[in-house]
Amino acid sequence: MNITNLSNNTYVGGGYFHVEGCPLRERCPVVEFSWLGDERGKLVVIEGGIAIPFEIKRIFYIYDSDRDVIRGQHANKTSEFVLINVAGQSKVHLTDGREEFTVELTRPMMGIYIPRMIWKDMYDFSEDSVLLVLASTHYDNSEYIRNYDEYIKMVDENSPVQ
Repeated sequence: MNITNLSNNTYVGGGYFHVEGCPLRERCPVVEFSWLGDERGKLVVIEGGIAIPFEIKRIFYIYDSDRDVIRGQHANKTSEFVLINVAGQSKVHLTDGREEFTVELTRPMMGIYIPRMIWKDMYDFSEDSVLLVLASTHYDNSEYIRNYDEYIKMVDENSPVQ
């Protein structure tokens, strides 16, 4: 998948956001990255602005998490993310306060794109899980929303009048 496949969303000010009538699964697509391989092994290349819809400003990874630990538990005001289990597997639960769904990340050439203002929980980590996270911004604690009730209030305040 490349950046043009995300064109059903509206891109404003560094992030995709809710477009009336655009389901959460379309705003948070599973991304299948191209890979090459032969007898020497496999290679996956991910380029910011090409394979994903932002330039990569930060990379971090989560490992050595127990199966019953829940990571994430927040939304971001400005950051976009792509999550990839480069080893093992995990689950990612996403919600915008109206819709929700869960994705199982099971292959190193598969990721999930998460636009700004989407609540995320990562959990059910396999023993060998390494969850790689590509982010559109440098770390800024002030853009994290860590209280779900506060998140819902912000979403409701910014949603179009129905």
